[in-house]
Amino acid sequence: MAVFTPVTLDQAQTWLAGYELGRAVELAPIAEGVENTNYRLETDRGRFVLTLFEGRTDEASLPFCLGLTAHLADRGFPAPRPVADRSGGWLGRLNGRAAAVIEWKTGAWLRQPSPADQAAAGAVLARLHQAAEGYAGRRTNPVGPPAWRRLADRCAGAAKGEDRLLLDRVEGALARLGDPFADDLPTGAIHADYFPDNVLFEDGAVSGVIDFYFGCTGALAYDLAIALSAWGFDADGRATPDALAAFQRGYEAVRPLSEAERQALPRLGEAAALRFTLTRLHDRIFHDPSNLVTPKDPAVFLNRLDHWRAREAA
Repeated sequence: MAVFTPVTLDQAQTWLAGYELGRAVELAPIAEGVENTNYRLETDRGRFVLTLFEGRTDEASLPFCLGLTAHLADRGFPAPRPVADRSGGWLGRLNGRAAAVIEWKTGAWLRQPSPADQAAAGAVLARLHQAAEGYAGRRTNPVGPPAWRRLADRCAGAAKGEDRLLLDRVEGALARLGDPFADDLPTGAIHADYFPDNVLFEDGAVSGVIDFYFGCTGALAYDLAIALSAWGFDADGRATPDALAAFQRGYEAVRPLSEAERQALPRLGEAAALRFTLTRLHDRIFHDPSNLVTPKDPAVFLNRLDHWRAREAA
């Protein structure tokens, strides 16, 4: 359960005095996610998400992230619109954290998406890239190569046993990969965390795309590589060819890749595997047991490297 900062119903009600959302009647923790604290907020005027932004989310980046979801929602994309307070702002402070109220999106994420679901999710990612065109905000990727180096160095001071062996493999991959973003590929605002638990389905269709807090300016093909790495592998990190093919087919039905993007995709897949391996390894090594969240296994993401390397060599 992703709860780092407790909030009581009374505290929420006091804070909501700055909004025109009525009286808070229920506040329930949302048991998904590992980055921020999220509550389902029920008021006498509707249902919302109350998010408190934790350590890894740079407060200065939040206008970009919330502005991106507003931009997308304005263009008919199923992103949750941030709710403005009485002064017109999206951000406040609650229990020492930056906080925001977000529109509630109905639906649920799929534990076992079918090939048709994979294709639908791919198509919606392509729609996101198209709808984001023209968004004026810019944000450097907060978990790009410089952050990988910092994470690896910090892990090196504390890694033992299995984590040390995993870090040795990571170091070899970092040295081999170099800068995966040297190519001049189409760029724009990207989600950068397009995992199944951030894509909601209802009645067989995508009803919402949530959690844009790793959103940044980057290569569109890298966003696709992250998504393929998230949707196209089993629980042990083994490739599922049908899923990979369905997701990419859905994406390219809306936004066909250029030849340069197609050639770069395996290398960008390696980059995605390293990025999520390092953040998961860091979170496991430095896990605070008082936080109600279970660290994810970094090894299953590192296993994806073998697939992407084989594709690059083919």
